[in-house]
Amino acid sequence: MNDVSEPKGAVLRPDEIRPADRGGGAKTIPLVHPGLGAKSLINGITIFAPGAAIAFHTHNCEESVMVLEGDAVAVLDGVEHRLKAGDTTWIPANVPHRFVNASQTNEMRIFWTYADVAATRTLVETGETRFVAAEHAKRV
Repeated sequence: MNDVSEPKGAVLRPDEIRPADRGGGAKTIPLVHPGLGAKSLINGITIFAPGAAIAFHTHNCEESVMVLEGDAVAVLDGVEHRLKAGDTTWIPANVPHRFVNASQTNEMRIFWTYADVAATRTLVETGETRFVAAEHAKRV
């Protein structure tokens, strides 16, 4: 009998996971990732301080983002969209986008999913590309 088995699933508790610093007032809690055995998607939660924003970027795969808490502005391919808790985006690969916390007093939280464990983020301004999962190593 082979001792190596496929993962049987996991229960993830965001309040027990140390976040990774994204800079600019954003931090990410990685949830599903290849280290757990994920083979086709990764996801997590990003928390934005009041007024915080992330830079324009693209990904090499589809992404979906749901606002969990707060008031957000999503800029998708140059078009601004106001979002509230429960609103969800779908972003095709290579579409420039960013998220902004529209509140100057409250945090905003988003839940994101990438359709590839090898998802990358390319910053529009610099062209710098990194694997999303590798960024999670920068825990605060």
